[in-house]
Amino acid sequence: MTSTPLRAGLVGYGFAGQTFHAPVLSAVPGLELAAVASSQPHKVHADWPGVAVVPDVAALVARSDIDLVVVATPNAQHHPVAKAALEAGKHVVVDKPFTLDVTEARELELLSQRNNRVLAVYQNRRFDADFLTLQQVLASGELGRPVYLESHFDRFRPGVRERWREQPVPGSGLWVDLGSHLLDQAVQLFGRPDTLQLDTAALRDGALVEDYFHAVLRYERGPHAPLRVVLHATTLAAHAAPRYIVHGTRGSYVKHGVDPQEDALRAGQRPPAEGWGADPLDGEFTLIGGDGAPQFRAVPTQAGNYVDYYVAIRDAILGNGPNPVPPAQAVALMELLDIGRQSAAEGRAIRIERP
Repeated sequence: MTSTPLRAGLVGYGFAGQTFHAPVLSAVPGLELAAVASSQPHKVHADWPGVAVVPDVAALVARSDIDLVVVATPNAQHHPVAKAALEAGKHVVVDKPFTLDVTEARELELLSQRNNRVLAVYQNRRFDADFLTLQQVLASGELGRPVYLESHFDRFRPGVRERWREQPVPGSGLWVDLGSHLLDQAVQLFGRPDTLQLDTAALRDGALVEDYFHAVLRYERGPHAPLRVVLHATTLAAHAAPRYIVHGTRGSYVKHGVDPQEDALRAGQRPPAEGWGADPLDGEFTLIGGDGAPQFRAVPTQAGNYVDYYVAIRDAILGNGPNPVPPAQAVALMELLDIGRQSAAEGRAIRIERP
């Protein structure tokens, strides 16, 4: 680290910028929120009175004192804003989904390489308490070979809100929203699947875009085969399913509840508050002993920490560590998101080429 902090400029101060990016990056030593591009300066200054507010992207990327640009705009603006920042010589973090499609993603990847700048996607759910614990559970080998994973992100939001995420505009809908997280987690655990089949629907009264998806990933070759992974999200689940269900050749693991960091950030808390990221809900093993009898054991959930993402971004910019979500990973995920949309449109499983 240097004595002079890296200065970040945030584009957009809607839900993502206000809730996830500004408070999290500001908790990182050596990283400072210096400016926000927003049409609502009063909203920014209510939270960050000392931060400069500029009217648009052009004004932000023109500032010579900005090292990192964080893109927290509606999804359709991710590509043009990130492109402008990279062309201005800035390092860039883009909220998920990376872009609208894989063509845009590849263009940004090439631009970051040409300009020798860090470009990363904000996959904060890699730092969820439950996901970190799931990685630990699988690495322990206690379940034997995993054969089935079910990953749910269920909510009960029956009313359709007037916001861009729920309108028929490019980049809206639940698949690219929550699907970006669940699919990324599956790939982190098991790699690229052999086939993907996606079903989507608009289930709520008045819904204009999909508010439900159910994806099946099949692993038929390689070290994890045979394996099935189910990714599921809905906005009409008054009684949510477990967050994770894993079955293996020696037992099962079940985890209820979701990581507490989003709720804490929504409530205005800022890391590092006492007990930040601690999940009070343990998971549970059901292991089968040599006598065939089930053995039940609680699995403590380790704490999550979104701050670790921006610590890694700081270190990558300074040349002290790897990019936590490099463009190659983001491009590969956009390929899978695009394949999912093709599968839903055609009503069939799509075979996926592996490198």
